[in-house]
Amino acid sequence: MDASPYSLEITHPWRLLCLAALPILIYFFYRSLVDFPRWQRGVSLAVRSLIVVLLVLALAGLTLLHPTREQFVLFLVDESRSVDEEAKAKANAYLDAAVASAGDEKFAFLPFSLEPGELTTERKTAAERDDDASQKDATDSPPSSAPDASKEEPGGTNLEAAVETALASLPPGYVGEIVLLSDGNQTRGEAVRAALKSDVPISAVPLPTRSEAEVQVASVEAPAEVAEGEPFYVEVVVDSNHDDEGTIVVYRGPHEAVREKREIKKGENRFRFQQSVTGDRLAQFSARVEGFSGDGLLDDNSADALVYASGKPRVLIVERDPDLIRELAFALEQEGIAADVRPPSGMPETLSDLQNYEMLILSDVPATDLTQRQMEVARTYVQDLGGGFMMLGGDQSFGLGGYYKSTLEEILPVRSDFEKEKEKPSIGMVIVVDKSGSMMGDKIEMAKTAARNAVELLGPSDMVGVVAFDGETYVICDLQSASQKGRISDEISRIDASGGTTMYPAMEQAYDMLVNAPARLKHVIMLTDGVSSPGDFEGMAATMRSSKITVSTVAMGTDSDTQLLEEIARVGQGRHYVTDDPSAIPQIFAKETVTASKSAIEEQPFLPQTIRATQTLAGLDMEAAPFLLGYVTTRPKPTCEVILATEKGDPLLAWWRYGLGMTVAFTSDAKARWASEWLGWPGYGKFWAQVIRHAMRKSDARGVEVTVERRGDVATVTLDAADADGRFVDAAQTDLTLIDPRLGTKKVSLSQTAPGRYTAEISTPLPGAYHLELAQKQEGQLLFRQSRGLTVGYSDELRLRPTNESLLRSLAVASRGTYDPPAASIFVPDGRTARRPEPLWPWLLAAAAILLVGDVFLRRIDIAVAMGRSRPVPAWGRAATPRAIRSRPAPRVSPNREDVPVREEEAVS
Repeated sequence: MDASPYSLEITHPWRLLCLAALPILIYFFYRSLVDFPRWQRGVSLAVRSLIVVLLVLALAGLTLLHPTREQFVLFLVDESRSVDEEAKAKANAYLDAAVASAGDEKFAFLPFSLEPGELTTERKTAAERDDDASQKDATDSPPSSAPDASKEEPGGTNLEAAVETALASLPPGYVGEIVLLSDGNQTRGEAVRAALKSDVPISAVPLPTRSEAEVQVASVEAPAEVAEGEPFYVEVVVDSNHDDEGTIVVYRGPHEAVREKREIKKGENRFRFQQSVTGDRLAQFSARVEGFSGDGLLDDNSADALVYASGKPRVLIVERDPDLIRELAFALEQEGIAADVRPPSGMPETLSDLQNYEMLILSDVPATDLTQRQMEVARTYVQDLGGGFMMLGGDQSFGLGGYYKSTLEEILPVRSDFEKEKEKPSIGMVIVVDKSGSMMGDKIEMAKTAARNAVELLGPSDMVGVVAFDGETYVICDLQSASQKGRISDEISRIDASGGTTMYPAMEQAYDMLVNAPARLKHVIMLTDGVSSPGDFEGMAATMRSSKITVSTVAMGTDSDTQLLEEIARVGQGRHYVTDDPSAIPQIFAKETVTASKSAIEEQPFLPQTIRATQTLAGLDMEAAPFLLGYVTTRPKPTCEVILATEKGDPLLAWWRYGLGMTVAFTSDAKARWASEWLGWPGYGKFWAQVIRHAMRKSDARGVEVTVERRGDVATVTLDAADADGRFVDAAQTDLTLIDPRLGTKKVSLSQTAPGRYTAEISTPLPGAYHLELAQKQEGQLLFRQSRGLTVGYSDELRLRPTNESLLRSLAVASRGTYDPPAASIFVPDGRTARRPEPLWPWLLAAAAILLVGDVFLRRIDIAVAMGRSRPVPAWGRAATPRAIRSRPAPRVSPNREDVPVREEEAVS
């Protein structure tokens, strides 16, 4: 860009306010008593004012802009995965040729892939640059701005970010130019958009894409939704840069559905396979290519697609002993609800698995049999995808199952703690915690949390003590009433991990604290993660048992002496737990505390009492319902609805809405232990079917079509909605809940773009399955709810694509650059000039210093007197002299004493 020859600018104009000091100088000029000539004082004022002006201009950053033709070229080098060694060799040769013609001109290199790299200005050969790159990869840690490789985010090429970084990196005062060496295949951003905002020309040098033999699965295409059992086609798109022959395998979930040997041609190949979905609500189809002779990369050999199937509702029942719940599954089948039964090990760990069901039911499953991930998946399924959840009672459910303060208790309508009755037996409990050095970090924190939770579960008539041990034994708090929960919790929080592991003295201390305690039940919980110093552990456990003290043990980690701890629990008539997950400790302690207190179960026959009439129980004569033989004691949460209660007023059937879904608690069971009388009741199947239909996820999407298209890291969701009469649904509130592969949640509102059409763009940077829950409301009424999904596989960076010459040409044209310029022409002047700033503050300060010397001269030397000229007393000087002083004669001296002056009154006329 041509500039005017010379100009001035001020970089800090607000500092010019310091010129307000000039009036002060003028004020003192008129008030001064100096009797120098007026012209000399005027010159001094002018010099001082000029010094102030020079200093203020220096502070304000007065800068001279002068023209220059000196160049600065920034080479922007694509180092993404789509650029192979052949392209890198071409780029290095081009850079070497360009640098050789640079002369005295300035240049720098900026490599980029997903994010721009480190700017370097060193002149190096291609071999030196490659050597530096290899050393950097081997020794340097990635910069903080780079993506964390542990997050497994797919790579890509962000040309827009690269161009913007390059523009920001160009120094001022040079004729700038950017030379982009790339294949033009961007996977993020819009490079042309950045070029249009640039006033620096961008020249584009095309690089070839990968040339080694490659076969990849470009995509798997299938309908988003089908009817259950309806045949449809799964289309597998295979791209290749050569002719080849190999095997195409299609999987439905973990099961192989198709395996065929096929020939492929260079370019795009499409293969169709007929499939159907039976027994699942959500089916994931995966395709792989195998056995192709020319296949360099394995990362791009598979792709996935999700298919939703509409049909009769399905529920998943997770039961500790699946054979005991078959009656409930059979009754639901008779009512038109498909039911799958699994043991706790089959609890879903992914949303894709759980999306196959409208409701999840846990029957007598302890929290210690579930992982934290499984609990969080269940909560996300309810809260963000509108799924239903129910917990049935049993001696391993609610508080007895260790759900106190767990993720699943959070979503339940009842609490797992309870108010103990006076006639319930009191318990004395001592918690023994290993605080050795191996417990540092999460282990000791979870142990302290577990101990505090255990104290909270005890009633005021109970007693609790806490002992910790490492190489020595420490009494954290003596055995005392559990009503002092706050103080006991504070003492527990002070435990720190350090030292060795000596467990026997701590076990002996627990015995001494409990042996004479007045509690009716006495129990010890021991937690350790290592092998202890020797001791007579079995003997101490036997001594405890003879004193009616039970002992339970928790082995933290598989490297613990689990055999010893299991033997202590067996001899001490307690329970033994093994876990290598610190987050499971609070659930183990909660389960153990409630079980040891023998207070959470009521095993007396009772008749259900209807507390609130509801349409869900319509057609059921609950007064004619048989006895239930027991239940788990719980407490209702403030905002839940208690529908049925026991004869004592405890909740039996309660529900509430949690997020988009609904959760239900039934504190008795649905099998032969407590519901044996109900199994023969004619209303058994109808009762459970109506409760489940009320709480399960609803999906009525008639007249609604949803499509999801992904380009790069952005997916576009389009929803077309029409009512039963075929009229477009307009001005409706349409919301989308997006759940990423890490269970992160984001809410997005769809905007209307056409009659009945709503769209939104969502970012999908992570690999894996994304789940979308769409809901549309009008005037506060829910019109429909529908689930969709998409999978993100390998990065688009690995896809077989030719060099995008069209994009590179557009980039050069938009910025007034050159497409594919010769290397020797890069540093040839093109007639452009730039304005280079030259700060003037050194000159201004030098001038001010010289003038300061002149100012001092003018203020100290009377020039007229110095030149030997007399000057009259100025009028203003005479006026300032008092009259009495002007008329006073010189004093006379006494003739007798020369040092005694005449009296003052004699000297005055």
